[in-house]
Amino acid sequence: MSKVVSYAAPSAKEPLGPYKFERREVGPKDIQIEILFCGVCHSDLHTARNEWQNSVYPVVPGHEIVGRVISVGSEITTFKAGDLAGVGCLVDSCLTCPDCGEGLEQYCDHGVYTYNSPDKHTGKMTYGGYSNQIVVDEHFVLHIPENLDLAAVAPLLCAGITTYSPLRHWKIGKGSKVGIVGLGGLGHMGVKLAHAMGAYVVLFTTSPDKVADATRLGADEVVISKNPDEMHKHLKSFDFILNTVAAAHNLDVFTELLKRDGTMCLNGVPEHAHPSPNIGNLIFKRRQIAGSLIGGIKETQEMLDFCAEHNITSDIEIIAIKDINEAYERMLNGDVKYRFVIDMATLQE
Repeated sequence: MSKVVSYAAPSAKEPLGPYKFERREVGPKDIQIEILFCGVCHSDLHTARNEWQNSVYPVVPGHEIVGRVISVGSEITTFKAGDLAGVGCLVDSCLTCPDCGEGLEQYCDHGVYTYNSPDKHTGKMTYGGYSNQIVVDEHFVLHIPENLDLAAVAPLLCAGITTYSPLRHWKIGKGSKVGIVGLGGLGHMGVKLAHAMGAYVVLFTTSPDKVADATRLGADEVVISKNPDEMHKHLKSFDFILNTVAAAHNLDVFTELLKRDGTMCLNGVPEHAHPSPNIGNLIFKRRQIAGSLIGGIKETQEMLDFCAEHNITSDIEIIAIKDINEAYERMLNGDVKYRFVIDMATLQE
């Protein structure tokens, strides 16, 4: 067993603090990784504070992990010690169901998440990337491109793939008109990726002060969604809208912007349900409201390779692990552009 130092939430009401535990031994198909950087996702905060009512304490969050391989199991041929490696939101699945067979492990009914999930190997809960090392089955370890900034790659393992997967599924490319709702951790990646795919990208925001930044990131146009005149100009014109907002809001103002057969995909999971949409908006133009999770392992590797080709990373602010509780409060206030990343060298033994 490997002794590990980490930061954990001891309860929903207490701040994260130092915590020590043991990782499992490296099995024949396992890879042990020294964690260099770990992105901070809103899901980390939700889980640390039990906002989804499923947290088992202590919780060690973190599922945007980039590091270097320390050791590999006897059957491993795809990685060796010293290689760059990444781990996203999943560390296991059944690998036998139809979803897994199609490379869609994220939809497996027996998927194991990187933290706060029952671990098949130990019988305990999984602990995530706010730690100095991790042991993961080879199938769920990703090759990290050498040409990208490692810290800025970390959020690609969640925010990147969460936006890439629906854009790929709905075949976004040259000639597509795509809307991105919200310019946060997910939204800023959606703008970058859709732009790189060749789409005409429109960013929807309630904040006029985000116009310049959205343009810098690749938006061809920015619409203030609270302005009815600006919204009206885009009626029935979008092929696809990726809605990344994680707060309950009126979906009708966006569905009526879709062309016939257009789709709005929801990425954000609100604390409270969205108001029911106007079904007429959907029926009379054969529009659809859909949802999408992260991507499977093969697609996540594809996303990383795409980002390497187009020199895409997340816009980040690097923090020390001791500042994670302050970072959570700043994240709640929207005070980050656009993803916090923990430098795990600041985690002391």
